[in-house]
Amino acid sequence: MLQTILAISGKPGLYKLISRGKINLIVESIDGAKKRMPAFGTDRVTSLADIAMFTDADDVPLKDVLTSLKKKEEGQICSIDPKKTDSKDLREFFSEILPNYDRDRVHDSDIRKLISWYNILIQNEISDFEEDMKPTEGDNVDDRK
Repeated sequence: MLQTILAISGKPGLYKLISRGKINLIVESIDGAKKRMPAFGTDRVTSLADIAMFTDADDVPLKDVLTSLKKKEEGQICSIDPKKTDSKDLREFFSEILPNYDRDRVHDSDIRKLISWYNILIQNEISDFEEDMKPTEGDNVDDRK
């Protein structure tokens, strides 16, 4: 599931991959608007399946972090507001989700974005983060030739 959910640098929110063209991807916003638009090769498009969080040991895939957050919040919207929570409380909250996160390389903005993405996914009934995300042949999002 997370393989087809995309983050586009410079654009708020998350997007679902709808189709691939010769020079672009067609994406649809994951919100009430369901607005479709093209994403070109110049846009920095990243699949959520390709994102990981820094820890003191190995990096942890985003799906594992989202699953941990889902367990903590019992599948509901996050109990803290990522925009209004101060840095100390935000990091305390995140340490309950990922205790060994790298406190030097994971910034407050990363935690805020993670919580915002989690809320978007939960609000739109996308909550199966553990689903097998091994890409099938021809399933590479960055393959825009």
